[in-house]
Amino acid sequence: MGIQQNTINILNELQQNALKIDNIQAGNFIDQIKNAKHIFLQGAGRSGIAIRGFANRLLHLGFSVSMVGEISSPHTKPGDLVIIGSGSGETGSLVSLAQKAVASGVDVALVTMKTDSTIGKLAKSVLVLPGTVKEENDRKEGVFSQPMGSAFEQLCFITYDAIVLELMAQLGETSDSMFKRHADLE
Repeated sequence: MGIQQNTINILNELQQNALKIDNIQAGNFIDQIKNAKHIFLQGAGRSGIAIRGFANRLLHLGFSVSMVGEISSPHTKPGDLVIIGSGSGETGSLVSLAQKAVASGVDVALVTMKTDSTIGKLAKSVLVLPGTVKEENDRKEGVFSQPMGSAFEQLCFITYDAIVLELMAQLGETSDSMFKRHADLE
């Protein structure tokens, strides 16, 4: 098929999935971010890579953020938010994290494919992104579909950037104002 056609197929799949994003869910997710005192973020595997990029942009927007498990991560307080990226909503370490957050009085927001997952039931807001979890590998003959959770993970990264754009508009931020918060020791 070739790299060029594979790339076009991936972009077409992501475009079709993006059309299914619920703006009300996204709005609730954004409201939680705007109202949080401190935002903790975590994901596992490739979803974890995508959410790290999101944490970076939230920092550039002026939010107080940290990745769970980093040595500089502060203690949680009421009014804080934990954002979890998990396609299945069932990853063991992330389920434990959500349970601990809720037990500590910290709100949870989830980006997932599965609203009715264990983490989904604990979360105050759930943003569903279409895709296929890694365990679901029954592809339909003649229908393009990426392996495992690739489409979800890619759509996470793009959706996080779309959320950043919306937050920029709502908060009156620009690339220039955000750049002033960009790391200068690299």
